[in-house]
Amino acid sequence: MQRADDVRSTLVLIKPDVSGNEQAVARIIGRAVARGYTVKDRVDIALSRVQAAALYADHEGMPSFEDLVAAATSGPVIALLLEGDDVIRGWRMMIGPTDPTVARKQAPQSLRALLGTDTCRNAVHGSESPEAAQREIGFFF
Repeated sequence: MQRADDVRSTLVLIKPDVSGNEQAVARIIGRAVARGYTVKDRVDIALSRVQAAALYADHEGMPSFEDLVAAATSGPVIALLLEGDDVIRGWRMMIGPTDPTVARKQAPQSLRALLGTDTCRNAVHGSESPEAAQREIGFFF
């Protein structure tokens, strides 16, 4: 099992709303590589409800929890182990705010601004912290 260190590894999830779009997937991965990051591993998987609930456990009890789980299980996801200098912070900047509507105003070239629909179908996920990265990477790799 691969583990994350403080700033060199993060989990990227390409969500079901774009995972079937080869051009969007290539755009997402291409942006990461252009930034100097390396895709160290990849898993294509259809999450069960139990797996999605475990992945989003930190959102349990929030109004959006069931919508997040439903969106995550609506089709296959692509999990990437992304590595590079300061990758957690850098990737989060590349994907932009969680809400694509906000992203379009605050970070119009971010991946969520360009590819996202709403807060649950926002194209991509990135670990929020070194601790979250370690947990999430362990979930898939």
